[in-house]
Amino acid sequence: MNPFLQTRADTAAELGETLLIEAIRQWLGDASPPAPHGIGDDCAVFTLGNQSQALVTTDPVLWGRHFDQTIAPGDVAKKLFKRNLSDIAAMGGRPRVAVVSLLLPPFTSLEWLRDFHLGLRDASRHYHVPLVGGDVSQTDGLLGACMTLIGEAAGDRILTRQGASRGDHIFVTGRLGGSRLRHHYDFEPRLAEGQWLAARAEITAGMDISDGLAKDLISLIPRDCVAELHPEAIPLSEDAVEAAATSGRSALHHALCDGEDHELLITVKKEAHLDEFLLRWNQTFALPLTRIGFLSERASDDETLLLRGLPSDMSEIHGYEHLR
Repeated sequence: MNPFLQTRADTAAELGETLLIEAIRQWLGDASPPAPHGIGDDCAVFTLGNQSQALVTTDPVLWGRHFDQTIAPGDVAKKLFKRNLSDIAAMGGRPRVAVVSLLLPPFTSLEWLRDFHLGLRDASRHYHVPLVGGDVSQTDGLLGACMTLIGEAAGDRILTRQGASRGDHIFVTGRLGGSRLRHHYDFEPRLAEGQWLAARAEITAGMDISDGLAKDLISLIPRDCVAELHPEAIPLSEDAVEAAATSGRSALHHALCDGEDHELLITVKKEAHLDEFLLRWNQTFALPLTRIGFLSERASDDETLLLRGLPSDMSEIHGYEHLR
């Protein structure tokens, strides 16, 4: 059977990433348990015997999609490492070991491969995560690498995307937008911050921002809620402002849609003492933690707009959608 079609109908592009994942869930049925033990969270969760909860995530970097000749091979390797670490951070976990599979055309430069692996070595040492294996596969032109990273719960619980409820506050770490300028490979996974947040009783749900705030936030919103956003509070990066100067879009648009920010997005209990919570955060981290809105009751089952408070010309925006 030819896996490729000449027209858009009945292809992955017709569905897009979100609907394709829903279709995969249906195709797999009971072979894949509900999140976080199956599809649907930043990492899948499993246990081995009586040990603590273990985490597993996988992410690639592909030539022409995630990097090109303007990015040094060592930085490509660090991007691969750090984007997987960010998934572990999102659930408050601790990374343990990793494996890397290479997808290589036969004429891939040995100098490029050497520098790529030196970048893997440096990241492995920096984050204390051994590289324990992998695979090499020949391709007919596709250059890329895929990492699978195993971690574990750092404390008594992991953070998942489920758990928020009406009235909860919405917070983000750091500053957002403009990641395509340099941040997509030059960022710091929020491992210590994620572990700290997972240990706090005020936190109800969390994830990392990889596809853009406007898309990723929807994953945290319960079925009976919408997100009431305060656009003026959304922290904009200098890169978002720089990107806006040439893109024709506002810095806010970049903060909502660019993706690859790899900051943490969390919800905090509505009854939490926010002043005390933020005081503890600021005593521990220099990284900004900003309240950008809250969850309110959804007016009706027919309402499709899940993000309120945005300017009218942004009512239909969304983050990065794979396959579209």
